[in-house]
Amino acid sequence: MRWSFALGVGLALAWAPTPATAESVVVDRTLVRFTAPELGGARRPSFVFERELAFEARLEALGDPDHAGVEPFRDRHVTSALERHIAETLLSRLHIDPEPSAVEIAAQARAARVMLVERVGGVERLEAAARAEQISELEVQTLLRRRARASLYLDRMVAPMLRPTQSELRTLHASRQTPFSTAPYEDVEPRLRRWYAGQRLASAVSAYYQGARARLKVHFLHAPPAGSR
Repeated sequence: MRWSFALGVGLALAWAPTPATAESVVVDRTLVRFTAPELGGARRPSFVFERELAFEARLEALGDPDHAGVEPFRDRHVTSALERHIAETLLSRLHIDPEPSAVEIAAQARAARVMLVERVGGVERLEAAARAEQISELEVQTLLRRRARASLYLDRMVAPMLRPTQSELRTLHASRQTPFSTAPYEDVEPRLRRWYAGQRLASAVSAYYQGARARLKVHFLHAPPAGSR
């Protein structure tokens, strides 16, 4: 299976295993280092760690309707998770005018959690994914706050997408191209609103990543998380 953004090639070239000893236990390790002008360039690199990337890949797999395998995630989920992580990190560092308050960021983080729970199929599946990669609630909150700031930037500085209109939602529901098409609109309107906003945000994050690729410098330091093959 091929990795987008030369991921497989980069990982193969960068992979340099560290000899294990009876005394050493690897708790976590840096998989990716990346820099971009938005982050301060080469002097201020950002990092992606193995546990968080594996967790985010699990989330991508849980939200993938075409993923029915027994493995927790596939190569494409690792690729999607990494690209989303990098794009959201960049977006979350950009200036928002007006700057959102702490209350607004917290509210959007709560909304991001609800969207995520619905996307992966419930709280239990989200919590199971976190346990599988030993991700704490604080680390989940960090992901959600990053996603919240990225969402607020896109909504305020690019195009409104967090609050679709009733007209947009009714047209979408009538198209019968959503998971809720068989139910009456009034019964599914809140979930349809969150689903639509989540879809638009994901598309905008992906588009931002594609536009930022020329500015990014991504270095792969170790092999992908176990279970991605």
